[in-house]
Amino acid sequence: MKAKIILFFMLALCSQGHSQGMPVYDNTNFISLAKSLVESAKQTSQLLKTVEFLNEQKQRIEQVNSVIKQVRAVKEIIRNNQELVKIVQYDLEEVLNSPFIQPEEIERVTVSFHSLMDIAKQDMEFMQQLLTSNLLKMTDAERLAILEAQKERSREMIAEVRLRTKRFKTIISFREMQSKINNRTINF
Repeated sequence: MKAKIILFFMLALCSQGHSQGMPVYDNTNFISLAKSLVESAKQTSQLLKTVEFLNEQKQRIEQVNSVIKQVRAVKEIIRNNQELVKIVQYDLEEVLNSPFIQPEEIERVTVSFHSLMDIAKQDMEFMQQLLTSNLLKMTDAERLAILEAQKERSREMIAEVRLRTKRFKTIISFREMQSKINNRTINF
């Protein structure tokens, strides 16, 4: 028996340099790793859902933002057209009631202002059709671009009406001054 024990120890000593031994696994570390992976998968899934939700909210905010921009553009167009009507109504009346406007000029002045008012009316009808009709199949961005162009056009029409009114008032004041000079009394 002693011989067997000695032989066993000798084999163990000799084989110690050549064999690697049997691998040892720690089941608790393996289970912890598996639990961590499962938890990470759950968190990743939640993060993906959160990203999807945030993308949907971003799209909704962009749509609302686009609608708000459209509403602002429409409000400014309406305000510009109201100002245009007011300018034409009061300034045209003042120009036409002036005694220094000749009868043949009245029609030319009236036609000039009416052409601008017709353009403004057509623009308002187009804007109404653009906003209420889905026939054009436009995106919000395309619709907003058209509304911005309409807004700029309404600003230009106001500037044009003001310029024409200023010209007519300048003509009237020149004629008034000319009348005063021609009708003055000379005291010698």
